[in-house]
Amino acid sequence: MSVPTRLRATARPARPVRDGVGLGLAVGVSGVAFGAAAVSSGLSVWQACALSLLAFTGASQFALAGVIASGGSLLAGTAGAILLGSRNSLYGLRLADVLRPRGVRRLLTALGVIDETTAVTLAQPDPDSARTGFTATFCTLYVTWNLATLVGAVGAGRIGSPQSFGLDVVGPAAFLALIWPRLRSGRADRLVALAGVAIALGTTPLLPVGVPVILAATAALGGALASPAQPSQFLGPPEPPEATP
Repeated sequence: MSVPTRLRATARPARPVRDGVGLGLAVGVSGVAFGAAAVSSGLSVWQACALSLLAFTGASQFALAGVIASGGSLLAGTAGAILLGSRNSLYGLRLADVLRPRGVRRLLTALGVIDETTAVTLAQPDPDSARTGFTATFCTLYVTWNLATLVGAVGAGRIGSPQSFGLDVVGPAAFLALIWPRLRSGRADRLVALAGVAIALGTTPLLPVGVPVILAATAALGGALASPAQPSQFLGPPEPPEATP
């Protein structure tokens, strides 16, 4: 696909607040599942809530609770959680030029760099919308996830399995809705998505929880290396040449 065609295909009205709030609410309610799983694995209510407040990365939190539930040590669980959370560092490198945080805001922004905020930010057509989308997603998801964690932790053993309510599919469904326009418009995007799905499905039976997700991200790296360089989606139209006197 040529650059002009690609830019026209991905252009759409900016709806950063709608995207951020919608995804934040959809994914945040799955914190109920983490709160229940954490308490069931032996963590206290306050420990489960502290993890959500300070770590705020769902896959890593579930990994830690899973290791402890299976009899593993806290050190082993922490190591696995750090491994899964390492992908957020790559997201941070991508978002640094877009968000441009300064001073103390850099610490708060770093806490908010996760899968969902990255997806909404990069789905926006311009820098202002991207920053608004990041803030809307972060605030909504952070509040919803932590409240849901508290509900799940306090209600563990009383609400039954959170998966029975279908909460485990809400997040993936919201993600698919968010990236669907790009999958429809770009052949390269579809190939990268299919490669990521194949890697994740092929390695899930063989590797610990969460690791297949990290490996699936290599599909995006391969797609970036194989595709010709594209101008940033946040660059405006080229400036007209200066008039010759």
